[in-house]
Amino acid sequence: MGSRFPSHQLSNGLYVSGRPEQPKEKAPVICSTAMPYTGGDIKKSGELGKMFDLHRKSGPLGNQPSRNTSFGGAASNSGPVSNAGGRSNYSGSISSAVPGTGGSSRTKSNSGPLNKHGEPTKRSSGPQSGGVTPMARQNSGPLPPVLPTTGLITSGPITSGQMNSSGAQRKVSGPLDSSVSMKMRTASFAHNPAVTNLNAEDGYSIKGSIPTAIIWLVALLFLVGFVAGGFILAAIHNPILLIVVVVIFGFVAALVAWNICWGTKGVTGFVRHYPDADLRTAKDGEYVKVTGVVTCGNLPLESSFQRVPRCVYTSTCLYEYRGWDSKAANTTHRRFTWGLRSMERHAVDFYISDFQSGLRALVKTGFGARVTPYVDESVVIDINPDNKDMSPEFLRWLRGRNLSSDDRIMRLKEGYIKEGSTVSVMGVVQRNENVLMIVAPAEPISTGCQWAKCMLPTSLDGLVLRCEDASDMDVIPV
Repeated sequence: MGSRFPSHQLSNGLYVSGRPEQPKEKAPVICSTAMPYTGGDIKKSGELGKMFDLHRKSGPLGNQPSRNTSFGGAASNSGPVSNAGGRSNYSGSISSAVPGTGGSSRTKSNSGPLNKHGEPTKRSSGPQSGGVTPMARQNSGPLPPVLPTTGLITSGPITSGQMNSSGAQRKVSGPLDSSVSMKMRTASFAHNPAVTNLNAEDGYSIKGSIPTAIIWLVALLFLVGFVAGGFILAAIHNPILLIVVVVIFGFVAALVAWNICWGTKGVTGFVRHYPDADLRTAKDGEYVKVTGVVTCGNLPLESSFQRVPRCVYTSTCLYEYRGWDSKAANTTHRRFTWGLRSMERHAVDFYISDFQSGLRALVKTGFGARVTPYVDESVVIDINPDNKDMSPEFLRWLRGRNLSSDDRIMRLKEGYIKEGSTVSVMGVVQRNENVLMIVAPAEPISTGCQWAKCMLPTSLDGLVLRCEDASDMDVIPV
């Protein structure tokens, strides 16, 4: 019996309406081996490496053979083969594998440009092992720089400086002038906000120890005494008052001269004999002295002339001797004395490990803090007109700072506090949550009169750093 609607019979004998479904072809199942361990290297991670369009340098492959799959497929290498036998990327039709034939019966279908015979162009770079010929990826435009082998993807440029047309860093031929590098390093220290530039010359100053009003008062008293003594001597011929005034004036003059000559040693002696505090019991805002081993912070320094690395304080001073007809090093330079011509002093934040408690504190000497350093300096070089050409390093150092090297008698001194040195620090304890810091006091601290040493009081402004000559002392490795 005919019908307008098509129908068909199922395998169980039942008639249903509609046309029979066409059998669907099963998609071939591609079996592949597990990915090898890349160790975090993005260049060895297959598709992820291709996604970032990585550039691989041409060169010999490793001795490890590439891993074959369990069937004869089309081995189309769209990128370089890694050392561990990279994953094969298949494109085109897949031929069935014949047992026992291995990889010799595979049909190779390579994507890429064809030659004049219609065959894919083979590209090889360097000697290959294992019979594998990798295909070189064709890229348009400059390639990105090679990523580091850590596998981390970071933002920003990988390398700094000029780039050539291929995207790699441009190499500058020829040696770099040391004077240019000195200028760059000096400028970086001078303009870095984390570095404190100490431009004032340290040492004992009688003007800073005694108030100006007291100095003028004493001078006025001596002037009145000399006038009165001279008047009495001329009127009644009695020299007693004048003799007393002269003796007192001599004693005061000797005391001032003693303090000028030995004032710095008096201050260092005061720092040395000041008792060390225990940071475990020190209160917030207490003025203490801490002695311990120095550790660099985030920004270590380097000395200017000797290039000593990992320092927390550096000082390089150039002195000149002025004779009768010599040039002055500065406006206050007197004849037959040494005058300061150039000075570079820098300080940064650092850590100190207390000997008393073992605690570690942050010393805030950077970011423009007030610092009074008492660091011994050693003579690095003495220059006179006869031997000035025997030190090319010193001449380069002068050129780097635009200093003349004419016929002058010069002396270069350098001092520093490097990592591992033993330092005494005097400052105020400041506790900020779990951070223990030593900062500069708000007001200068007076040492008081040291009667046993005939020393006048001295004001210590800011943080006080005391360190012996670091070049002669043993440095504790940290």
